[in-house]
Amino acid sequence: MSITAKELAAKLNLSEAAISIVLNNKPGVSTTTRKRVLEAAHKYGYDFQKKAVSSTVPQGTICFVIYHKSGTVIRNDTAFFSALSNGVSIGCKREHYDLVIRYVYEDEDLEEQLYNIKTSQFSGIILLATEMDDTSISYFSDFELPIVILDSYFEMLDYDCVKINNAQGAFLATSHLISKRKTQPGYLCSSYPTHNFQERSEGFYKAIRTNGMSRARCVVHALSPSQEGAYADMKEILESGEEPAPCYFADNDLIAIGAITALKECGYRIPEDIAVIGFGDLPLCEFVTPTLTTINAPTHFMGKTAVGRLVQLITERDTLTYNIEIRTTLLKRNSV
Repeated sequence: MSITAKELAAKLNLSEAAISIVLNNKPGVSTTTRKRVLEAAHKYGYDFQKKAVSSTVPQGTICFVIYHKSGTVIRNDTAFFSALSNGVSIGCKREHYDLVIRYVYEDEDLEEQLYNIKTSQFSGIILLATEMDDTSISYFSDFELPIVILDSYFEMLDYDCVKINNAQGAFLATSHLISKRKTQPGYLCSSYPTHNFQERSEGFYKAIRTNGMSRARCVVHALSPSQEGAYADMKEILESGEEPAPCYFADNDLIAIGAITALKECGYRIPEDIAVIGFGDLPLCEFVTPTLTTINAPTHFMGKTAVGRLVQLITERDTLTYNIEIRTTLLKRNSV
C-alpha cells in the first residue's frame, strides 16, 4: 500500500503544504527540503501517478496586518505603503496563498481585534509594524502563528523581519550632500518618532562624523512627516528669522517637498541657495520643481520578500530567525 501525502508529512515532521509543494513541483521550499521529500516519497512508495493538485488551488491564507498606532505616518505616506501592499499581494499570488488584509487600530477595542485575527485560521501573518513600538509589538508575543515583521525590527521578539537599511540610505544621502556642497548639511527630521526615522538619524550623524564634522553644529528642524505639515512648520521657522542651513537631508520625501515649498516662498533658490535630498522615491519626486534627489527603497521587493520568508516558516517550520535588510540606492535629480 502506497503512502499518502498526509502520512508523508507526519513521517517527515513537515506541513502538508510543504509536501504538496514538492509533490506538485511548485516553488516555495528549499532545495534540501525538496530532496528530502522526494527521497522519502520514493522510499515509502508514494504513487506519483496520482493526479497532481492544480497550481491554482491556494495553499492557505496569509493575513497582512496593518497596525495603526496613530496613523500619522501610514496615512500621510500612502504611495509608499500602497507599494508595500502591492508587493505583498504579488508575493501571495506567486506562492499560491490567498491574502486577507486586516487593519488594527490601537485606539479602538484592541483585544477584540487581536482575538479575531488569532481565531481566523490563517496560515501566517505579515505584520506592518512601521508605527509600532516595544509595547505595541508585545501584543503579538503570544500568537502561535508564524509572523514576519515588515518595515521595522524589534530585539525583544524572536520574529523574522524585512526592512529597509535606513541607516545605509541616510548615510548615502548625507555623504552625497557633503561631497556636492562641501559644507555641513542640516537635518529635517520627523517630529513623529518611529524606528525607521531613528535609524535614518543614525545614518545621518554617522556621515557627519565620517566627514570630520561636528554633530553639535548641525542645524536641525523637527517637521511634521507630511507635505502640508512640513511646509507649515518650515514656513514658521523661516518667518521667525532663523537662518537655514546651506543644504538638508530630510527623513522622507514629503518632509523634503514641504520644506522646499516653504523655502521657495521665502525667496530661496533650490538648489542654488539651498540643496535638499529626500528619502523614499515617491512618484511625486519626479513632478515637483526642481525634481527631488532622493533615496530609493525597493518597496515591491520588500513585500514579496516578506511573503517568501513567511511561506518558508509555514512549510518548513524553520527555527532560525532572519533580519533581512534591503539596501537602498541614490537617485540623482535636480534638488542637489
